[in-house]
Amino acid sequence: MAQASEPNLPEVKSIKNDGDEMGIPEHLADAHDSTENYSLACHSLSTNGFSKMEGNGMVDQKRTIYVWDMDETLILLKSLLNGTYGEAFNGSKDIQKGMELGKCWEKHILHVCDSFFFYEQVEDFNEPFLDSLSEYDDGRDLSDYDFNKDGFSHCYDDANKRKLAYRYRIIAKRYAQGLHEVLDQETIKLWDDLYDLTDSYTDGWLSSARSILSQCRENVPAKAHLSRDGVDIIDEVEGRCVNVLVTSGALIPSLVKCLLFRLNDFIPARNVYSSWDVGKPQCFSWIKARFSNPNDRFCVIGNGIEECQAAETMNWPFVEIDMRPTGDHRFPGLSMRTVKLYIEVVYGISDAENDE
Repeated sequence: MAQASEPNLPEVKSIKNDGDEMGIPEHLADAHDSTENYSLACHSLSTNGFSKMEGNGMVDQKRTIYVWDMDETLILLKSLLNGTYGEAFNGSKDIQKGMELGKCWEKHILHVCDSFFFYEQVEDFNEPFLDSLSEYDDGRDLSDYDFNKDGFSHCYDDANKRKLAYRYRIIAKRYAQGLHEVLDQETIKLWDDLYDLTDSYTDGWLSSARSILSQCRENVPAKAHLSRDGVDIIDEVEGRCVNVLVTSGALIPSLVKCLLFRLNDFIPARNVYSSWDVGKPQCFSWIKARFSNPNDRFCVIGNGIEECQAAETMNWPFVEIDMRPTGDHRFPGLSMRTVKLYIEVVYGISDAENDE
């Protein structure tokens, strides 16, 4: 299958450096200032529709849907920016270094949003999930589509919803490709260095969170890896475990965070929900309707009162993350064994788990 050419993209916005980085390598803080080395390769991908469990032997098997919060749960960002993470360690952490790390992440997130995810164009249209406008996508070939000259405006009529759906289709495609298909190797190394430096500063919080996400997906069967239009994707509807993200942040920056913090291997784009406008109870209701098999079980993991109350309303177990070094559940430290204990309190122990 021939590779589709890249549609015309919005002009890249440059971002200036905020000054000296205290304790942060200069090349990390300045990485976003030059955009001429960014390379982009595209493939075709359709994200409309979901796979069905019927006919694949999964109907009677128990399935667990893990509903994750993002900030101060799977990643640390706000608490780095405002210094609360470092302050919680009562002098044993360099608070300023943590704040500068947060600033680096903030700049890089904005850069990727604006350069590759149409954020300057779509910022005022925060949909709760990427497929929310799929009915307006007529499937047009976008290989020669000029996103700079299609007349996209801030009017929320059917014509602009279709143009927004086109952009969301490209966003889903780029998310599925991952940063290694979007950025050049030199830039990837800069992000890797920032990730490693942040993981070290937080005593392994980021890598520990990724590890537990991996464990939540370890029972997904090999046949769950499908290909659409030449791009390999993960069909999260199959398998015994599913990771879903519900974040209070805007949708596009949240997708970019997933990419930069290496969560995209475990959470596909269609499983990312933004509660910014609709609230977490509404997102939880959509998730419940989507994963509607009687044997489906749910567990919410987060640090906020809103997801706690929403989980209580849905009668789902809630595992509270506490970033303080003395917290009961944090990263590293939280284990799948602990999470499963919370699930068993609400749902009981299945026969398969008893056998194990």
